[in-house]
Amino acid sequence: MLTAEPKLRDVSRTHETIRSTQRRKPSKSISNAVINVRNLRLRTYIGFNPEERIKQQDVVINIEIKYTINKGVLNDQVGDALNYKVITKNVIKHVENGHFLLLEKLVADVLAICTEHPAITHTRVMIDKPHALRFADSVSLTMDYHAVTPNNAWEIKNER
Repeated sequence: MLTAEPKLRDVSRTHETIRSTQRRKPSKSISNAVINVRNLRLRTYIGFNPEERIKQQDVVINIEIKYTINKGVLNDQVGDALNYKVITKNVIKHVENGHFLLLEKLVADVLAICTEHPAITHTRVMIDKPHALRFADSVSLTMDYHAVTPNNAWEIKNER
């Protein structure tokens, strides 16, 4: 009987150790985030045909922005956040006030606006031009931006 008591205590200590380990939260490191702006509908002058040069057309813009976050945003510090409203307003202003012959130029311009912040690591912009073809819902063009970092410089160099 004397030998059984220490074993019971050892077992209860083992269970307590397991329970305390389970209660601890694992260490997590959040470092990246993605902002998506979906179906931003704007009007602009797009195209090189005579009627396209004088009449605004609809475009639908989709933007994906990947960026490195800092710890301030995880503590609800507004000043440390990437301000997607500012980016979107700049896109709207540029698109609505612009005249573009090619969809490629429009997409490249929007991509440049969306990559101005130094924390941005990757951006994808897709712009649809609805009703560009008679029997299609739209024609779209997509372009990507990848920031060159020490971690991906070799990859990007070899893609070219």
